[in-house]
Amino acid sequence: MASGLKHRVALALEGEDPRYGKLPLAGLHMAIVLSAFTITLQSMPGHSTDMQKILLGLEAVLLAIFVTEFCLRFWSAENRLGYIFSFWGLIDLLSILPALLFLLPDSTVLRTLRLMRIFRLLKLLRMRRAILRLEHAISSNREEMLLFGVLAAIVLFLAAVGIYHFEKDAQPEIFGSIPQSAWWAIATLTTVGYGDVYPVTTGGRVFTAITLLIGLGIVAIPAGLITSGLLNAPEEETETETTTNGE
Repeated sequence: MASGLKHRVALALEGEDPRYGKLPLAGLHMAIVLSAFTITLQSMPGHSTDMQKILLGLEAVLLAIFVTEFCLRFWSAENRLGYIFSFWGLIDLLSILPALLFLLPDSTVLRTLRLMRIFRLLKLLRMRRAILRLEHAISSNREEMLLFGVLAAIVLFLAAVGIYHFEKDAQPEIFGSIPQSAWWAIATLTTVGYGDVYPVTTGGRVFTAITLLIGLGIVAIPAGLITSGLLNAPEEETETETTTNGE
């Protein structure tokens, strides 16, 4: 009977309970999102005393939920030691570690290590089917992604060299060397454009426009490859399942 209960608990935590379905897993995901929201609010200054008490109370409730989840996962695991040292086991442990740190008297260490609460967000990745599709998409385009990565590195170097050539005399403090120019190249090719470093010469501005157009392709191509892989993943998985069942 105990083994049956453990199996039932394990299924519930994975959203596969025959009675409640995905409801327990959805509740855990909501707790994770609420935890991230709480962390964000706690980082904002100017809270009243009442608000601080509410946030602390909410934090305590969320910690209790995650500690309970960890204990249930550990109790229902077939290989408990394997679970503890698995990737998800470590993530689960790190997500509740701040609760254990409340036992420490050193408040400075506590405030610093409480940042480890952000590990709770990684638990949202327990959506295994989605992860498998994403892994399939990346794996099926592995060679293309590698080739594109090498090409992007070459383009990045050429962009740094090019802007260094155009701007080194006008702005020697910013573009005085190729490594210094690489920061501009990264920000421009990724289309981030922080605005703290920009060309002032005509040649540099024309070169920047060309680099921006290339940067759009650098961002779009990997996204297109992964999207294509995700769209093809369900069909290929279905074909694989059909073949396996046929055998």
